[in-house]
Amino acid sequence: MVRKIEMKNLTCSNCIAKVERRTTRLPYVNSASFNYAKQILLVDFKDDYDEDKALKEIKAIVDVLEDNIITHYYEQKVEIKKTNFFFEYKFVLFGVLLILFTFSSYRIIPFVNQALNTDLAHIKGLTKDILYWIGYLFLISKLLFIQIKGIRKFDIFNENTLMIIATFAAMWIGKYEESVAVVILYSFGEYLQNRAVEKSKNEISSLINLKVDYANVLVNDKVIIKDPSQVKIGDVIIVKNGERIPMDGKIIMGSTSLNTSELTGEAKLKTVNVGSEVLSGNINVGDVIQIEVTQEYENSTLAKIIDLIENATNKKSKREMFITKFAKVYTPIVVGLAALLVIYGLIWHRVDIYDYIYRAAIFLVISCPCSLVLSVPLSYYAGIGTAAKNGILFKGSAYLHAITEVELIALDKTGTLTHGDFFVKQYSNMETLMLAASIERFSNHPIAKAIVQFNNFPLYKVVNVKEIPGYGISGEIDGKVLLAGSRKLMEQANIEITEEKFPIGSYTFVAFDGEYIGYIVVKDDLKETSMETVRTFTKTYDTVMLTGDNENSARDIAMQLGGIEYYSELLPEEKLSKFNDIRTNSVSLFVGDGINDAPLLKNADIGVSLGSATDLAIEVSDVIIINNDIRLLDKAIKIAKKTRNISTQNIIFSLIVKILFLVMSAFGLMWMWLSIFADVGVAILCVLNALRVIYQKKYLIE
Repeated sequence: MVRKIEMKNLTCSNCIAKVERRTTRLPYVNSASFNYAKQILLVDFKDDYDEDKALKEIKAIVDVLEDNIITHYYEQKVEIKKTNFFFEYKFVLFGVLLILFTFSSYRIIPFVNQALNTDLAHIKGLTKDILYWIGYLFLISKLLFIQIKGIRKFDIFNENTLMIIATFAAMWIGKYEESVAVVILYSFGEYLQNRAVEKSKNEISSLINLKVDYANVLVNDKVIIKDPSQVKIGDVIIVKNGERIPMDGKIIMGSTSLNTSELTGEAKLKTVNVGSEVLSGNINVGDVIQIEVTQEYENSTLAKIIDLIENATNKKSKREMFITKFAKVYTPIVVGLAALLVIYGLIWHRVDIYDYIYRAAIFLVISCPCSLVLSVPLSYYAGIGTAAKNGILFKGSAYLHAITEVELIALDKTGTLTHGDFFVKQYSNMETLMLAASIERFSNHPIAKAIVQFNNFPLYKVVNVKEIPGYGISGEIDGKVLLAGSRKLMEQANIEITEEKFPIGSYTFVAFDGEYIGYIVVKDDLKETSMETVRTFTKTYDTVMLTGDNENSARDIAMQLGGIEYYSELLPEEKLSKFNDIRTNSVSLFVGDGINDAPLLKNADIGVSLGSATDLAIEVSDVIIINNDIRLLDKAIKIAKKTRNISTQNIIFSLIVKILFLVMSAFGLMWMWLSIFADVGVAILCVLNALRVIYQKKYLIE
């Protein structure tokens, strides 16, 4: 069971990885993953857990690592008091006052000395030292307190360790001004860094601000405002101009235009009328409409989208996991290197040992890994948010990264490349149409629906109906077997098809009481966007079409798409087998929308389902395109590549600056106050750079 635990004010990037690891080690927890932008820990609990005990122990884990964290279950309401700026930064302000007093002592003490006619030079020096140490201890006390708590839990090496050792060493060798200045700059830099992170979280959250707080429910001719979770299937809701549709349903009164951009990224308004099915999350920009609810809120499109986005951090990219592991071993290594630098000074330059201690202190300040630990997850979350804004839902940053490495794209035909809206083009005779319509009314397949809709003749009573996935459907009329389906279904029943040539289209063959009756040809047109998109894919990827349709129909679609490779008349298990035959060691992607596509969607490295897909297809897929526009797959890849590039930029920039400054500090060419730029400064720049994923206007389809 997955529960959300909110951890307000948890900003320590290194602490987050530790919270995840330590929570996962609890005996009643399967896994834990932190959503940085939402500040929510997603915990997969085992069945036999005590929620009160669990929250208490998880809160204890957090409190050891950082102060003032408000930890509670997401659904619980907790009042959050605003932090007083003076209280939060009292140590910084007090330290500044002490420094000013220390500097002023240069003027005060000579006056005292002159008044007493004594030489108090030694007292002056001692006073300055004491004041600096008092100011330093006040400034560093918060970090010391956290470090002491961490040591009790064997958490020794972290960014606090680096800062405490470095500044204490500087104080010890008499570099008071620089040590105190570094603590002040570090504290102020942390404040700016937290503000930058908060800004980025707000920017990302604004992309997916889809929550609906209320629903106008019509009860006995009165409108009652209810929480969406209280509305049931069959209830009638009223949606006014400017309001967001709270639940999926069907319009029963009125007509209007909907703004679907926040769900699909499509800027064009959608016109809907009585009988139109509408999705939650769309905004009514026209007249008042009445909607009969067809899905409860928890199963609505809107709720699923919000849940998918919030849970996207459950499946992290390889790059995020690498950075987390890197940060875990990085701090002990740099502490060791700093120690070696001091040892080297002791052995070869004993006279200048204070200089080497100073170099080692600078080395430690520079080496904090915050810029990497912060910016990489934020880059991927910004990418997920941007994709969601454009109607593309990634179920985790792992897939956002993996899609950039795709080399093979396999596509289903019906409903993916074509509209999926079949129409009857031709049929053998009236009896064939009557029999087919009589049994196909029990199927939800698009071809079956087209046949039933086209038929105007009386229907037979069919019993014992059984659908045979990939083949067709069977039933009985007066004890005699009726079959309707593919050529393979006829072959399986040893029924010979007499015709040799058929028009281009999808066939449904009909047999009754062991005799072949005739065929029905249905047609499905290619989507206008498929041709351009697929031809774009073929320039970069191995592109292939896999379909259960007949050879003639598959060849016709493949030629319209520029002569792409295709395989036809495939059963669901044959689709999977063929896909495994043509895939290489590279990353493979499959796009589909039907029940028979589910095995392949699950088996592919990346399974992509369309918004019209069956619930099973959506459940097993890794990426969901909310509307049926295949162009969004191309956009998804572009967003993913931009996200990858920005995270790469952050990693390279951070490492280059840190390595350069580390080398300079090792050779004594760096000042401690400037080392703060290599720590907090680089982190802020990387966080702001991560936001560039959001502002890439070129992704939008005009």
